[in-house]
Amino acid sequence: MPPRSTRVLALAAALAAVLGTAGPARAAAPPANPYLAAGGAGAMHGDTASSDTTPRSGPGTGGTVSHRTALQSACPTVLAGSDGYPVAVCTGIFDRAPHVHLLDPATGASLTELTLAKSGVLGGIYSYLDEHDRLVVADGSGDLLRIAHARKADGGWELKVVERTPLTGAVPSGDSVVGLSPDWRGRVWFATAHGLVGTVDTTTKTVRTTDLGEAVANSLSTAPEGAAVATDHALYLLRAGADGAPRVVWRRAYDRGPARKPGQLSHGTGATPTFFGPRTGSEYLAITDNAAPQEHLIVVSTEDNRTVCRIPVLDPNGSGTENSPIGAGNSVYVAGTYGYPYPAVPDGAGPTEPASAPFAGGLTRVDIDRDGSGCAIRWDARIRSAAVPKLSVADGTLYTVERTGVLDPARTGILDRYDFLAVDAETGRVTSRHRLGTGFLFDTLQMAGNATPGGVWWQGTITGVVRIAPK
Repeated sequence: MPPRSTRVLALAAALAAVLGTAGPARAAAPPANPYLAAGGAGAMHGDTASSDTTPRSGPGTGGTVSHRTALQSACPTVLAGSDGYPVAVCTGIFDRAPHVHLLDPATGASLTELTLAKSGVLGGIYSYLDEHDRLVVADGSGDLLRIAHARKADGGWELKVVERTPLTGAVPSGDSVVGLSPDWRGRVWFATAHGLVGTVDTTTKTVRTTDLGEAVANSLSTAPEGAAVATDHALYLLRAGADGAPRVVWRRAYDRGPARKPGQLSHGTGATPTFFGPRTGSEYLAITDNAAPQEHLIVVSTEDNRTVCRIPVLDPNGSGTENSPIGAGNSVYVAGTYGYPYPAVPDGAGPTEPASAPFAGGLTRVDIDRDGSGCAIRWDARIRSAAVPKLSVADGTLYTVERTGVLDPARTGILDRYDFLAVDAETGRVTSRHRLGTGFLFDTLQMAGNATPGGVWWQGTITGVVRIAPK
C-alpha cells in the first residue's frame, strides 16, 4: 500500500477533478517520495518525478534582491531539505572535480566544502537529498555516498561521508553513473552513461542491474508506477523484480533525429522523463524527441504506454531542448535550448548538425485534453530561457533566467545580460524582471533553480550560486 501521504494527495487530486478545479496552481502534486527530503527542493528537478514544480512560493512579482556567491565552480545542482540549508553540487573550473558546498541560508556564503573523486562531465550532477537531508551522490571512486552536514563542537559546520556503498562490481571501468533517484522502498535507482540501470540496497550493499544497451545522458525519475529512463533511442518504464533487479515494463522508441543539435549535450532527447497528471500526479510521462527540424513533445500513459499526445513544439525552423519538461496537472511547459553555447559536452557526444546556430529560446505551454485523448498548444512565448524553468504551484508563476545579447539579442557572447523572470503560467506573460548581472560570471548554463522558505530562489551559474529573495 502506498504511504498515507501519497493516498491523501491522490484523493485530493481526484476531488479537485470532480469539482472542476483547473489551472496549474491547483494541479495534482507528484506523489511525495518518503525517501526524499521534504520541502520540494530535494532533487535537481524538485522531486523524484522530475516535475520541475515546487510547492513553495517563489520571490514573486515585487521587488527582489540578489547576491552571487563565487565558488570557482559551475553549480548545476542546488538542493535543500527540511532544515533549509542549501547543498550545492558543483564542478570545479580548474580541477573538474565535484565539490559539495553547504550554503548559509541567509547569505549564500559557503559554510564548508567537501571535494569528491573526479568522474565524467555529468558525474555528481544528478544527486538528491534523502529523508534525513543527506546528499546521495555517486563519485569517481565508484562508490555511492551519503554525505551529512552537521555542526562541529566549535560551532562550525562539516560535510562528512556517513555511508559508502561500492558500485565497482556492477559498473564497469570506463562507465559512470549519470542519474540517481530513490524508489518507494528506499532503494536507490541509478543509470549509467553506457545504459546500465540498477538498484542499490544500501543496507545490505546489494546491487542489481540490467543493461539497456543504449546510452543515457540524463537522469532517471521515479514514481509509484516505477522508474523512467530516457536513452538516446527510447523511453523506458522499469520496475524492480522480487530480487530487486530492474525489469523493463515497456519501451517506447522516439524520433532521435539525424544528429545532435546545437544546444544539446547528446544525440537524442535532452529530457529527463517527467511524471505528471491531473489525478494521481504521475499517470503520465513526458519527454521531448530530437526530430528535425522541429521536435515534438511526447506524452504517454504510464499504465499501458498509450500515446496521449505527440505535438510539434518550439521553433518550426529549428528546435531542440536539453531541459526536462515541466509537468503539472493537465499542463506541460517546454523551454528551448537550441543553439545554447555550452563550454563542454560529454565524451562521445559527436558533432552537431548544423555546426552552430543562434540561441533561439522559446517557452511553450501544452495542455492535455481532460479525457487524455490529445493535446493543444495553449501559448508560446519568445523567452530566451537560460535556466531550467520551474513552476511554483503555490503562486502560479514560472521562474527562470533570460539571456539577452547586448549588441544583438539573437546572438550570444561573454557580455550578455541575465535577468531573473517571473512568468504568469496561465498566459505566458512576463510579470517581473530583475537584473542579475552582465557577463559570463552570471551564465546560468541551463541549470535548474530551487526554492526555499521565504520565497528565496537559489540558482546555479557557471561560477557559483545566486541567491534571489523578495525585498
